[in-house]
Amino acid sequence: MVKPHHSTDLTPAEVQDRIWELAKKIDICMFTTWDGERQRSRPLSARVFRNEHAIYFLVDEAGHKNEQVEAFPFVSLAFVDSAGHKYAVISGRAKLSNDRARIADLWSDWDKAWWADASDPAIRLLTITPEDGELWDSPNVLVSTAKMAFAAVTGQTPDMGDNAKVKL
Repeated sequence: MVKPHHSTDLTPAEVQDRIWELAKKIDICMFTTWDGERQRSRPLSARVFRNEHAIYFLVDEAGHKNEQVEAFPFVSLAFVDSAGHKYAVISGRAKLSNDRARIADLWSDWDKAWWADASDPAIRLLTITPEDGELWDSPNVLVSTAKMAFAAVTGQTPDMGDNAKVKL
């Protein structure tokens, strides 16, 4: 876990809240995978569901990111609000599926740029389970880091440690 570069008045729970809030508000993130040799990034529209401890993406079955996720499931999502100098980075485990009901549920007009409708058989669901998060809430200052895990979802007390480490 990286130590914060700047102390913050935010509690670990507030850091968690802010990371989730920014991810949902910003929507488009740079989605980064590893291909075994290099990192690869591309912009994707995120469907953020904190209550499910998940971030979803609709992707095409033919994308190289799918092979990368299958081989190296740990990914990174960078959300940037450059006008407001707010940044959140979430990393976690990715899993590709063909959950047709969830794909239909997540479908939006935005997706019509790539597919005719939600029934297109080429659409796949990419589910990210967040594990770690970092928050910069002002220009170039790392506000805090957060450990995002299932513990808080189950109601367990966060392990605070010395470095604003929290469990979501």
